Amino acid sequence: MADRTDPALDVDDLAGTHVILERLRPDHVAAIAEAGSGDRSTFGWTGVPGNEAEAEAYVGTLLADAGRGMAAPFVQRRTADGSIVGCTRFMSPLWPLGRRDPDEVEIGGTWLVADAQRSAVNSEAKLLLLTHAFDVWAVQRVAICTDDRNDRSRRAIERLGATFEGILRRHRPSTAAGEAGHLRNTAVYSIIADEWPALRDRLRR
Repeated sequence: MADRTDPALDVDDLAGTHVILERLRPDHVAAIAEAGSGDRSTFGWTGVPGNEAEAEAYVGTLLADAGRGMAAPFVQRRTADGSIVGCTRFMSPLWPLGRRDPDEVEIGGTWLVADAQRSAVNSEAKLLLLTHAFDVWAVQRVAICTDDRNDRSRRAIERLGATFEGILRRHRPSTAAGEAGHLRNTAVYSIIADEWPALRDRLRR
């Protein structure tokens, strides 16, 4: 069993046909601000920066988490036009088996501009992340969580094929408008290693 000596989550850019997940960099700030400043009608439960100052703080926080080995954030670049259309990340890794790579990880912090939602970009991004988690890191479990009031996100997670595990009450800081300083209830879903082969085939189709 390999000792975990390097705190970083070991993952490079992940490239597909419809989307490239690029590891987050400081020079992504302007493009993230532009993406987040458009149609914000679907961002009610999600923390999405709406201008350059917010994007700079957002990127700084995520890069600090990455430096502590607690996240691997990406921008989502649509290959059809080269534009950055959102962000996503690996987060909350756990090492209960003591391996170098995580035994459990969460996919979260995901947002997309309106015209990329429910598209091949979203489906392929999840396929790229899940493939790395299960086939490269050999995780036992991937968690996907959302505010329990976010019905749109919950339906998307269910369409993916994740299993609902329950609600964690007052679990994480709310990112909903007007709820700064409050804790939200979190709906928790998961995919485990035994389920991955069938789910991978379905996503590929």
